[in-house]
Amino acid sequence: MYGMVNKALEEMVCARLGDAVWEEIKTRAGVDVDVFVSNDPYPDEMSFGLVTAAAEVTGLPAQALLEDFGRHWILCTAREGYGELLDACGDTLPEFLSNLPSFHTRVAMIFPKLQPPIFECTDLTEHSVRLHYRTHRSGLTAFLVGLLHGLGARFDTELSVTLEQSRDAGADHDVFLLAWP
Repeated sequence: MYGMVNKALEEMVCARLGDAVWEEIKTRAGVDVDVFVSNDPYPDEMSFGLVTAAAEVTGLPAQALLEDFGRHWILCTAREGYGELLDACGDTLPEFLSNLPSFHTRVAMIFPKLQPPIFECTDLTEHSVRLHYRTHRSGLTAFLVGLLHGLGARFDTELSVTLEQSRDAGADHDVFLLAWP
């Protein structure tokens, strides 16, 4: 994953719990990087190790931590660093979700080694959509749930997120039913 992911986790932890807690997390994860460079790639194992250590240090379940991190990513990290790209993808939640493939295409121009997930919207109605999520990485479903809730907050839309099909349960990809009033 790119350094921006680790850097965002660091910013979230430091803002909420302080620098000393972040240092404890890095030590527990065996990470000796002083400064994460946003545009540099780091091993996925490092990012997952930081999340695991953060869960251990904070006492939060890893899934809850990832969901919280996903929400933080949308409402803080992405808004501050990629606000114009986010704005260009739509004025409503359904429009934004439909434009996720083009969003990742634009982001890949900035991060050439990016291996983004693939999203597809189906069954779009006035109040719901099915979001298909395909990725080569496992263990990020809770992060995506947090991202989706963050997008709901970004668009001032109360959002219900239901996992209908899961890779963890044997499906070839995750399918979410997203619903709003």
